[in-house]
Amino acid sequence: NRSFTVALLKEDKNKLKSLSKLTELRKHFKQFFDTLEIEKIDLKQEKLIEFQEKTMSEMAWLQFLFTLKFWIEDTSLSFEKTDIFIEKSAFQPEESKNFLLEAKELGFEITVHADQFTPGSSRIAVEVGAKSADHLEATIDDDIEFLAKSDTVATALPGASLGLGEKFTPARKLLDAGAIVAIASDWNPGSAPMGNLITQASILATFEKLTTAEVLAGMAFRSAFALGLEDRGRLTEGQKADFVTFKTNNFQNVLYNQGSLKAEN
Repeated sequence: NRSFTVALLKEDKNKLKSLSKLTELRKHFKQFFDTLEIEKIDLKQEKLIEFQEKTMSEMAWLQFLFTLKFWIEDTSLSFEKTDIFIEKSAFQPEESKNFLLEAKELGFEITVHADQFTPGSSRIAVEVGAKSADHLEATIDDDIEFLAKSDTVATALPGASLGLGEKFTPARKLLDAGAIVAIASDWNPGSAPMGNLITQASILATFEKLTTAEVLAGMAFRSAFALGLEDRGRLTEGQKADFVTFKTNNFQNVLYNQGSLKAEN
């Protein structure tokens, strides 16, 4: 995590100026990069091929350094966060709760991968004061009420439901109960490779009978709240102008077109 990285580099005024501490990491990073199946330009000369391969790995390393620099300098409150997948096939409830309480004691903000296949872990998320409980496809009515009485954000991840052929998060029930419902993509190569949040959210809205306002709120200020970014997500005075625009005369078209209407910026 960032705390470890900053501690490792704390002796340097410019934390990336002395790259000698990253020599071993650079070696492993380049070895990893070379295993990736990245399409290369078909060059006929052997020297040019060698130059291309070396240049690509070096450019990837430089990009990683820029990312690392941004990461180190980001001091947002929710940056230090820990997550755990509570499930019979992953981490068990009791050990997960102990881990989360210890993480909270160390100052980490908590997110829980909860109720994806079996119920119960969303209740743990609330009990430990998690910022969000993500997935919730298997959440039962009693736990919906428990979530609704808390400030833990219930995050629906429709991309995972589509990717795995599972039921959707009961967003309608959660909203009706008074829960804070965010909507995110869960973009990952395993279960949610699409990455198109608007398409996913529009499908979720159809199956869960959500209004356009409920979906846009779930993707905007409620998601921002889940990330600890309460200075954005609303078009109102005093908030950061962190928004995108769509070329349409009706905001409902954003979801109506199910992702085919693209943001302009």
